[in-house]
Amino acid sequence: MKVIVVTANLPHSTDEAFLVPEINELIRSGHQVLVVPRSPKGPIIHGQSLLKHTRRESLYSARVLSKAVRTAASSPVRAMKTARTLLSSRTPAVAAKNFAIMPKALWLSTLAREWGAEHIHSHWAGTTATLAMIASAMSGIPWSFTAHRWDVVENNLLAEKVQNARVARFISEDGLRMANQIGIGAATNARVLGMGVALPAEVRRRSSPWPIVLCPARLVEVKGHRFLLEAWRLMRDRGIHGELWLAGDGHLRPQLDSFAHSFGIHHSVKFLGTVPHDELMRIYRETPISIVVLASADLGNGVHEGIPVALVEAMSYGIPVVATETGGTPELVIPGTGFLVPAGKAAPLADAMQKLLQDRALLQRVGESARRHVFETRNVVEVTSVLAKFLAGEPEAPRRDNPVAA
Repeated sequence: MKVIVVTANLPHSTDEAFLVPEINELIRSGHQVLVVPRSPKGPIIHGQSLLKHTRRESLYSARVLSKAVRTAASSPVRAMKTARTLLSSRTPAVAAKNFAIMPKALWLSTLAREWGAEHIHSHWAGTTATLAMIASAMSGIPWSFTAHRWDVVENNLLAEKVQNARVARFISEDGLRMANQIGIGAATNARVLGMGVALPAEVRRRSSPWPIVLCPARLVEVKGHRFLLEAWRLMRDRGIHGELWLAGDGHLRPQLDSFAHSFGIHHSVKFLGTVPHDELMRIYRETPISIVVLASADLGNGVHEGIPVALVEAMSYGIPVVATETGGTPELVIPGTGFLVPAGKAAPLADAMQKLLQDRALLQRVGESARRHVFETRNVVEVTSVLAKFLAGEPEAPRRDNPVAA
């Protein structure tokens, strides 16, 4: 199958590394894939392997604008009908965002026809899905989208997109519940299928008398780093010492660095900055990471985690995880595969980390259980196989109750 995958920025920027394993697996399994970023800007850190499969064109390049004009002129009725759909956006601001990508959507419709695409798939249900929906409407090529979390909350023509897409994929049951609350209607084409990860064939867990706890997350409020730093201070006060590594960057870096100094824990906290995906996997392979922790917060109004791929990857290496009971995370970290604690509280985080670090047998047992669980539910080979069936419209494709989607 020839598939165009529409991303927000990938292979640029740093926020879509978790998409790489699935795209690579589509290519490895014999599908022809063309990656089209909506806004190809920012550094290329995680997407080097995809560059030769990518068509990078800025939103308003001369090629985009000239092709858009010709496409609209050749099918004016269809273009006007598509524009009317955008007018039904829930706010003027959302409508403006949608109209802003109209030229590139028209360009993409022609590119898809010329390339011979059989399907257009968008990651994110926001403007990237708008781009894919318009391209599909203008070209007649079927399309689908994967909704993650914030893009469900945004509700950018979500009901219309679900209605028009061949498949509306949600990465968690929690995400689909949110969409139903928004009002997507009787969506018989909605599917829940979690993101897959590339699983290491074998794992050699390394031990160290000096614990290393790693948090792989952007330094933004929803990731709850301040609660993690408070928990790390509690660990120190309890006489438990080690290193806390924060792998990620973001606008909260200065504030979190200030917290670490004010808590007196700055000597044991390492800010690693943005870590390329391959480098993070190397750390999991070669460094004795004791625990991976995500202290994610629930900011209300649906602003919380989807199902963090960062946890899935750590679990695939047999690394025990501690996470908060937010969003879809409880769908991943089931009993025995890690520790779930209430969000927004430092003490439960410290208690869970302490319990694991003071019981090596428990640490090993939880890590092994986590790895088995991920192998059974998140293997990118199996997940991508199911996704490809969805995209091809095969009637035997699993529905919402597929165990792979659990």
